[in-house]
Amino acid sequence: MENKFSSKQVSEKTGLSIHTLRYYEQIGLIRGIERDGNGYRQYSESDIVWFQVLNYFRTIGMPIREVQQFVALQNSEVSAITARRELMETYRGKVIDQMKELENTLERIDDKINFFKKLESSDKLQ
Repeated sequence: MENKFSSKQVSEKTGLSIHTLRYYEQIGLIRGIERDGNGYRQYSESDIVWFQVLNYFRTIGMPIREVQQFVALQNSEVSAITARRELMETYRGKVIDQMKELENTLERIDDKINFFKKLESSDKLQ
């Protein structure tokens, strides 16, 4: 018989809040959560693993909408593996674009720091 876990236990194991667990269920990122006789959610080991996968996507900055697309690919006519790889490649491209934008921002910040350093140096000379 498979172990069952409460929302609190799953929250402790995954680092996700109970609110987040329920939200992910509400928006369809996780399905088939069992309930006990009192209506309390009962999670399985595989549910915990899936929450960890979802948490991974969030830690890499993937927006919920794209995570939903990833999950929806399970029912895709295209090979789910191929479709998921393609989705990850697309997301990778977005991250590279963000990195370039951050590098440009950092250069502008460095320019402004150097500008102020020059002002400080000229101010000390006077």
